[in-house]
Amino acid sequence: MDTWQRRTLVYVVGLMAVMLAYATVYDAGMSVFEGSPITFLHALQVVVETFTTTGFGSDAPWTSAEMNVLVIVMDLTGVVLIFLALPVLVFPLFEEAISTTVPTTADDGLTDHVVICTLTPRGETLVDELDSWGVDHLILEPDRGRAKDRYEEGYDVIHADPQSVDGLEAARLSAARCLVADDSDPVNTSIVLTAKEVAESVRTVSVVDDPEREQYHRLAGADAVLSPRALLGEGLASKVTTGISAELGDAIEIGEDFEVAELPIHRESELVGRTIAESGVRERAGVNIIGAWFRGEFESPPSPDAVLDNGTVLLVTGREAQLERLKELALSDVRQFRRGQTLVVGHGEVGTTIVNALSTAGVQNVVMDVAEDPGVDVVGDATDPDALSRAGVEDARTVILAIPDDTLTEFAILVIRDLNPSVEIVARAEETENVQKMYRAGADYVLSLATVSGRMLASTILEDEEVISLDKQVDVIRTHAPGLVGQTLGEADVRARTGCTVVGVERDGEVVTDLGPEFRVREGDELIVAGTDEGTNRFTATMGG
Repeated sequence: MDTWQRRTLVYVVGLMAVMLAYATVYDAGMSVFEGSPITFLHALQVVVETFTTTGFGSDAPWTSAEMNVLVIVMDLTGVVLIFLALPVLVFPLFEEAISTTVPTTADDGLTDHVVICTLTPRGETLVDELDSWGVDHLILEPDRGRAKDRYEEGYDVIHADPQSVDGLEAARLSAARCLVADDSDPVNTSIVLTAKEVAESVRTVSVVDDPEREQYHRLAGADAVLSPRALLGEGLASKVTTGISAELGDAIEIGEDFEVAELPIHRESELVGRTIAESGVRERAGVNIIGAWFRGEFESPPSPDAVLDNGTVLLVTGREAQLERLKELALSDVRQFRRGQTLVVGHGEVGTTIVNALSTAGVQNVVMDVAEDPGVDVVGDATDPDALSRAGVEDARTVILAIPDDTLTEFAILVIRDLNPSVEIVARAEETENVQKMYRAGADYVLSLATVSGRMLASTILEDEEVISLDKQVDVIRTHAPGLVGQTLGEADVRARTGCTVVGVERDGEVVTDLGPEFRVREGDELIVAGTDEGTNRFTATMGG
């Protein structure tokens, strides 16, 4: 019984008790003060007529002052108990009756599905991955309003409590392939404990907010515990540590001496202001540009007339020496030898991970946070120009924003860009949908927690797909593609159909990277594909069957 049902029951019982009490008093009053005895049923009828303002029948008017006062009090009581209660009790009843009805149990035939408790932005990325692979999923949402919203958005959702045995049984957990606990740490451990009670053999994956609590998730019985915030911090820090020199540090190794890398164009690079054709990147470095991010928008392949600026991130393939030559072009001569400080704003889990990575790499850094802490150098608000000045933002080489609030991050980017137009801004986004706004505000590189988390979950759950690039803007996966078997890459036209590029093929234990249009895919080949999350999802949906 939910809160509304309990409240309604209490109200109805109380109203009946009050009416019966008034009927008893009215019955006695008619005998004593009016000298006109009536039956109790007639007295109750008069009370109901008074409460509902439908009339008093033949009893009016009353000659005694006592009975007139009693009727006045009954009138007022009826108005309070009935008409003032309508907005609280009756209106919600009508609203619920005409609103969308959210299912409370899964379909009887649902099997081999992923049970998601509950849906967060990172879960939305996971759902996209599951849909692309044709894997059924079911979301459990204990809040009626959120369940209704998700249902109307088209998600497969039921209104049930994932911490209860009844809720997980309603989701057919015993027939599922996996359960994902994606709430707060205490709730997640409760969900895992309940899941082991309902179906001990079903695999459970728990997302941890605080890495120090990981052991408790495992003690609860979680088969896999993921800590996406730590990985996000490492990914953001890598954009600074690999930018100190021309050495390449965060490329994705595909085969022997062949890699895929994201290379941001820095503000003082000689490439800024030139088109891709004018830059001569392919001729000068020997790399192959398979895509590029222009202020958060991905193009694959990029137009030769596209202009490179400080917000451009190139997605390239090549051998290590070739990528290092491109890195030298992407950096500026000044930047390669100037080791200015890095300002880290936010000292939560992500910020702490960033600071540790920077310190390990020998990168000088200053930490700023709104709360005083032993690891914080400057206490202040990221949107306060005076506080940022105290932290040395005007002289900083890079600012990393690790704030868990996208709105504050967007505002902070504007303030920082105003104080230091040449500083490089690396930002964390909680939700993928806010990444583009941060680029428009002036960020140079943005990585979404929802994207990193969703990829981690997908890579953990899906056996047919290995996500290689968890902490990059681009998604690089290793997967089979039965739909391409027997076709050449030219015939399949993968890039035009999906926006992805096949950068390597693993065949008979060896990785082939010299892929021309005539390369024919064979049975058993494992393809290495690079593109956006949407692009790789299209690839698996289009070429996976």
